[in-house]
Amino acid sequence: MADPRGFLKYSRSGAQRRPVQLRLLDWQEVYDPITSDLLGQQAARCMDCGIPFCHHGCPLGNLIPEWNNLVYKEEFAAAIARLHATNNFPEFTGRLCPAPCETACVLGINDDPVSIELIEKSIVERAFEHGMVQPLEDSIQTGKTVAVVGSGPSGLAAAQQLRRAGHVVDVYERADKPGGLLRYGIPEFKMEKWVLDRRLSQLKAEGITFICNVEIGNDISLSDLKSKYSAVVLCVGATVPRDIEVEGRELEGIYQAMEFLPVANRVASKELPFHPMSAKDKNVVIIGGGDTGADCLGTVHRQGAKSVIQLEIMSEPPKTRQQSTPWPTWPTILRVSSAHEEGGERMFSMSTKKFIGDDGRVQGVVLTEVEQKMTETGVRFMEIEGTEKLLNAEIVLIATGFLGPERTIISGTQVETDVRSNIKTDNNWMADEGIFAAGDCRRGQSLIVWAIAEGRSVAQAVDRYLMGISDLPAPIDTKTRALAL
Repeated sequence: MADPRGFLKYSRSGAQRRPVQLRLLDWQEVYDPITSDLLGQQAARCMDCGIPFCHHGCPLGNLIPEWNNLVYKEEFAAAIARLHATNNFPEFTGRLCPAPCETACVLGINDDPVSIELIEKSIVERAFEHGMVQPLEDSIQTGKTVAVVGSGPSGLAAAQQLRRAGHVVDVYERADKPGGLLRYGIPEFKMEKWVLDRRLSQLKAEGITFICNVEIGNDISLSDLKSKYSAVVLCVGATVPRDIEVEGRELEGIYQAMEFLPVANRVASKELPFHPMSAKDKNVVIIGGGDTGADCLGTVHRQGAKSVIQLEIMSEPPKTRQQSTPWPTWPTILRVSSAHEEGGERMFSMSTKKFIGDDGRVQGVVLTEVEQKMTETGVRFMEIEGTEKLLNAEIVLIATGFLGPERTIISGTQVETDVRSNIKTDNNWMADEGIFAAGDCRRGQSLIVWAIAEGRSVAQAVDRYLMGISDLPAPIDTKTRALAL
């Protein structure tokens, strides 16, 4: 235990965000650097509980009390070793994960939980700074070949694990650069792309080959790909957007979030000179109150939007944990992201009724308030009469979630989808003989920490399929799909 009285001596402190007026002038990450004194104090708050529920809160089963203690003792080489033992990419999760480990922290029962995410990010950044993160040298060569389709977090985790097991690994990516949503979905102000490129350099040095500008299902069929490799792993994400079927949807100026955000990322990284859908000096309405909607919000702020309103069909959640979501479960509470701090208005219990336009372009959104009611078919959102209102909007961004992977990838194969349109797998992560799936394309739209956990677990399943046994660690038990703690 780092400091037996640490949780009594120090209060919780997270990473500090740069002033709003400054960060809106650039695309750099919103957080200031973390000081050593702050880091040691926050690590000291960990109580090293007899039953560390933070392990179970984390889909990766991160060894949190262990590396908290090592940080307190300033043993950073050992700390990064313990962190990498369960997480291939802590610099990603330390920036992008909503930290379910913190909501499961035992200290959080009656106090503010330990700043786990801050410590995680600090460990890996210090490790990179001091040369502690190096490519692992080849130890064995199995002669087996694996194609990983998709270079998002699940695909990268699967690829690194399989390469370290001695297999030849090629990663296919349909975009011009690897990274998936990490590159073209996550805005720069949440994670700058040099963070991704730094880790990709390690993967390439370990012998992983990235083949970009190749779309499976169009440029090459999945069946033909399987004929070239010992196994194929599908980590293609859930990229089919959920649309809104209302009057006026065909108007210009209404875009899916993933039409808008990738272009914004390319402009921010200077790959493109300008954004043809820019929100500069325009009234913007964002439909969807989740993380993708918040990414759109922060982006249009930096583009210089005239006004921004973010809509959510659900009612406004409470500000504190309620009895319906007791510790250590994930609480339904009102969360304020960095983008929400920067401006704009949030409206809850609102449903889009129609879009209105002029000369083929959107000019407004007609809304109505809704309330949730239980019916014979389940919970439905019912309009409240007399609550219609019109919002001015020259740009509308739809961020209402995703409906699974694109079907062209699996066309002409025996790979099936489940009732939620996700790729169906057996208990060994196999979708068809020699074809495996993991990440959002298998479990549905989810968290980055789940994507990495699934990538690590599918790698173990593939290794066992190829070799009969596997020494690779897997956070998710391949039989029960429960966390393997």
